[in-house]
Amino acid sequence: MGTRNNIIGGFSKAALFILALGLVLLVDTLTRDLFTQHLGIQPRDLNGLDGVLFAPLLHGDLGHYLSNALPMIVLLGLLFANRNYRPVQSLAIVWLLGGLGTWLIGRPNSTHIGASIVIFGLAAFLICAAFFLRSWRSAVVSSVVLFLYGGIFLNILSPLLKSVEKNISWEGHLSGAIGGIVAAWMIRKK
Repeated sequence: MGTRNNIIGGFSKAALFILALGLVLLVDTLTRDLFTQHLGIQPRDLNGLDGVLFAPLLHGDLGHYLSNALPMIVLLGLLFANRNYRPVQSLAIVWLLGGLGTWLIGRPNSTHIGASIVIFGLAAFLICAAFFLRSWRSAVVSSVVLFLYGGIFLNILSPLLKSVEKNISWEGHLSGAIGGIVAAWMIRKK
């Protein structure tokens, strides 16, 4: 994992990121969802392509934000605590591929927002990184992430189970997870 300073630094960065998301939610709420209306991912609409960059920063309400806060702190903290994960590069890959995938396969006439795109990507990344890095520390992290968050991947299966909830983006979850697997493959030991 790294030194104690890396761990503290990783989780501090994650906590600051979540606080920044809270500020974005506050401003969005005060402006009557101005950001959400204009900066979410709108599938296959060129005007909605900027959502690839901004959608993970946006949340529909306080409940949506809070449901993403703890997993995001844990997963980002684990990512930034280990330099072998190449955290900035890996996060960028997860973020961009998750957003692009959502833009490509998302339901038409919808707006996709939320950090869960990145959460699914980070969970998949941290689980798969153990295989690609061949590191016992990564294997321990992978096991913990699988234990804590492995169940979230059942959400990706919702279209197959005919239980798609209108306001949950299974497309973002799937795209984020694929982005995480690609990011883990890209940092592999050769």
